[in-house]
Order: sequence, then structure tokens, then C-alpha cells
Amino acid sequence: MNKTPWHPLIRNDEREAPAEPIDHARRHLVRGALAAGALAGLPLAGCSGGGEGEAAAGAVVFSHGVASGDPLSDRVILWTRALAQDAADLRDVPLSWEVASDPGFTALVASGGATARAAADFCVKVDAIGLKPGTRYWYRFKAGGATSEAGRTKTLPAGDVSRVKLAVFSCSNYPAGYFNVYAEAAKRVDAKGYDAALHLGDYIYEYGPDGYASSEAQSLGRVVEPARETVALEDYRRRYAQYRSDADLQALHAALPMIAVWDDHEFANDAWKDGAQNHQPAAEGEFAARKAAAAQAWREWLPVRDGADPLTIHRGFDFGTLLSLHMLDTRMAGRDRQLDYSDYLSASGQVDRARFETDMARPDRSLLGAAQQQWLQGRMQASAATWQVLGQQVLMGRMLIPAPILLNVRVPGSGVTVSQFAAIAAKAQRDPNSLTPQEQAVLGAPRIPYNLDAWDGYPVAREQVFGMTRQLDRNLVVLAGDTHNAWANNLRDASDMPVGVEFAVASVSSPGIERVLTGEDPRQLAASLTQLIEPLAFADTSRRGYMVVTATPAECRCDWVFVSTVLSREYEVVPGPSWRTLPGAGQRRLMPA
Repeated sequence: MNKTPWHPLIRNDEREAPAEPIDHARRHLVRGALAAGALAGLPLAGCSGGGEGEAAAGAVVFSHGVASGDPLSDRVILWTRALAQDAADLRDVPLSWEVASDPGFTALVASGGATARAAADFCVKVDAIGLKPGTRYWYRFKAGGATSEAGRTKTLPAGDVSRVKLAVFSCSNYPAGYFNVYAEAAKRVDAKGYDAALHLGDYIYEYGPDGYASSEAQSLGRVVEPARETVALEDYRRRYAQYRSDADLQALHAALPMIAVWDDHEFANDAWKDGAQNHQPAAEGEFAARKAAAAQAWREWLPVRDGADPLTIHRGFDFGTLLSLHMLDTRMAGRDRQLDYSDYLSASGQVDRARFETDMARPDRSLLGAAQQQWLQGRMQASAATWQVLGQQVLMGRMLIPAPILLNVRVPGSGVTVSQFAAIAAKAQRDPNSLTPQEQAVLGAPRIPYNLDAWDGYPVAREQVFGMTRQLDRNLVVLAGDTHNAWANNLRDASDMPVGVEFAVASVSSPGIERVLTGEDPRQLAASLTQLIEPLAFADTSRRGYMVVTATPAECRCDWVFVSTVLSREYEVVPGPSWRTLPGAGQRRLMPA
């Protein structure tokens, strides 16, 4: 790296509910049922048959719609929440479920019984088995004379597959705006032929009513519940209940199966395996207790298949021989604590670069953990699918930004803006001799990771994944969320050899970089970033949306879909660009579609 002194951004001090909420765009810039015959569902936690303490058959409300998820070629998880209409009746609710091959439910293919238990917040999950591959089904629940709405789901295909189409989401913040992104995707399921939805994390946010991105909440009628930060199990349950009451999110869940993983905000901001930036042990107790509570609520409210360890979420989904999807946990399973630039600042404002680079190069710093990485290697090695897709949380591509730009984001006026840097670079091209010493220092400053919470902060761990992929000669496509912005990146290893591509999705509602760089024109900013960051092919830093990833034997393509606003129920759809990659060792790069 260049030896010019540099001034990285300083992390927000760890503190409780600051008067000025933590700005995440700025942060990213710096850093069971009883078996009923051969086709019945498998028992799941909180889903057993009748027993003592159950409510008598009476008025029941399916309060939060229906959902399905974690589809395999012969089964799928079905979810609902069933409550006695009498709010004072907290007894368990026995119910039945049905799966049919037609929307009129005249041809049942699976059915069974289950119980919505108070111990699981009256949420119930069923693993409906004995289904056919690549087939669309309808499902519903019945209890106390009430019938839930019907949901639609689809099993994974087997054998030769000609196409897979996935709708991908991330970062849905209830108080920040309406879930228009979910609404639009739900409307397009049939017309566009989506096979499944992927959620890459930040399905909820943990903050209280005065927390991050809540300035519009009162006027939108979207003030968070409970009116405090989520720390205990009951807090997280109430927050999920509020999010799942949203009609647009219910519509998406009822329209197609979802495959989800968590990120940090299902726990607390910038979480790692043993703590989080937004967790203060002195006031909020041991992080392990919060972590367990958050994971329990996530498993209760999400249509995910449960295993022996509630904190293990990495799992695989095979779409025939076309696509192997590996869903990862880069947040809680094995992540070591993030580095922080401010820990390397001297009293004079200079940085101990040698110590920083030594720590960045430590081979023991992990993002996945050994067990998950071994699982991933085994999955990829055994897979004969054309496309190996990683569904995970944070950006994997190298996103190195000139240090003066990052410094200026943290302390306006102390560095340069993106547009100012571009102007100096243009001046240097015209007449290098005209540069002032200050301008020369700006251009000579090192380029550093803009977000140490991403794979950029764990370069050795990233190289291990890249090395594995290259050794196995696989066609790698990485999906990422977390940043609230849309990106397309060429993935190259430390020796600059191509490894694969990355498609990163914008947020459902959380604000992006436009909230921080208010003086920058979004289009010019995006263009400048693709010039500053060599592997970056596409950026959108100002719009909310989702992406559609379409895999065929010939290509893997990503189409971004944006909405014009999340601050009004009235919105327009804004088509984004399309990028693709081709299979084969010589084709693993991005190209416009």
C-alpha cells in the first residue's frame, strides 16, 4: 500500500440509543405436526398433537396469514399463527392443515394435524412431505371453524432443469417506509415465474421508536412495537408480530416459498458471534441470552426447517442439476469481532498501518467458522450443478475507496467528496504538473475497505473461499444484501485471478448512501464509484428494490427492480439494469445482458 499517511473513519462509540441515531448508510460507508398416514407432515417443535391445556374448539383467528419455506424436491415447510379470538384465552390451539394440487382443494395430496402452542408464540410449522418435484401446490390451515387464507408454494425441481428464477430481498425496515418492494414482487410471481424468494437478512430491525431510520414512522403510521429496543424474547416476538401484520409481506409469503437467513439486525447492529456494536452488557445483560432469544423468535416466525442446533442456519437447496444454492451464516456462526479503524489511530491522528495490515492478514480471523466452511466445501465438491450460488449477507467483492473520501464522510470537510476526487483525477490527466501538493496527497492516498463488517474486513477468510472455488473449478455466483444499495461486482482473488461474480440487492425500505451523501447526484455518484472501484461494474446508491436472479444452462442473469418511493402507497416500478455471467473458466466475469 501507499506509504502516504491516511485518516480512516472512526467507529461510532458503543453506546445505548444515541440522541442522533446511528446512520447505517454511513456505517456501511465506514466500515411440528403428528404423522397422519404416509403423506402427513413430520413433527416440528411447537407442532405436536392434542394434549392437556389445549383450547376447546372455538373461535380462532389466523392473525398473521400463512407462509411456506425451505422447499425441497419432496417437501416444504408450512407456517401460520393461530390464536383464540378471545384474547384472554392463552391455551394451545389444535388445528389441521391441507395441501392440494388445485386452488379449490378438491385434490388433496397431504394433510395432518398440528398445535399452535403458547410456548412457540402460537406459531406453528409443518414439514409437508410426499410431494412431487417442481410442482406448485396450494395449502391452508383450519381450526375452530375458521379457515386460513390459501397460500401457494412450490417444491424444488429434480434432474435436468431448464430455468430457475429467484426473487431476492434484504433489509426490510418497518418504520423506514412501506413494503412496496414486497408488494410488487408478490404481484409479479405468476407473470414472471418466480420459483422462490430468498431473504438475505435484516428481516426485522431491533431499534426502539427513536432509532435508526424512524423519522417518517409517525406520519406513516409505522412506529415500532414494542416501544423499546428488542432485547428479550418477548420483545423480538412482538417485533416479528408487527412486521408480519404488514399486508404486503403477508402477500409475498402467501405467493411463494421463502428461503431465509438472518443478518445482524435480527439480533443487534454489527453483531458477531460473541457480541454486537448495539449491545451493552451492563444494561442489557449477557449477549448469549439475547442471541438465544433472537434466534428462537426468528425460528418461530420464519418458515424455516429446524434442526438440532437453533443457531445453525447454513443449509443447501438443489434445483436439479442446474443450480446448487448454499445459504450461509456470515454473522453468528463463526464471525470474529470486526476490526475498527479507530483502534489504530494515534493521538496525532495518524494510523498504525503496519499493525492494521498485520491484523487484517491474521489467518485465525474467521467469518464462517471452520465447521461451516468445511460444510460448504463438501457441498460444492459433491455438486454437479452448473451454478454454485452462495446466498449470504455481506458484500464479498473488493470495495476499496480512497481514504480521503471515507474520511470526509465521517468528518465533512476533512477530506474530499467523490465528485471532488473525480475532479482532481481529471485534472491530473489533463496536466499532472498543475496539481497542488494537497491534490497530489489526495491522489496518492491508499485505497482502503469502505466496510470492515463485510468480507473486505476478513480477507484471509475470503481467499479461502476463493481458493476452494478455483480448485474445484466451479461457476460461482454470490448473492449479498446488507448495504441497502445495489451492486454488481467481479470477484477476483488476491492475485487478481477471476473467481466469479457477485450480485448485491438494494434494501426493501432502509435508506442507502443517498441519505449520507446528500450533495452528490446519485447517477454521477454511481458512475464515479464504478470508476474508483476497479472490480465494480454497477452501482445504484439511491433506490429501494429487489433483484431477480435467473439461471439457465447458458447463463446466470440478474435483473434489478426498483420502486420509485417507499414513503407512499402509490409508487411506480423502475426497471433497473441487467447483468449476466456465462459458465466456464474463461467466462467468469460480468457483462451487460
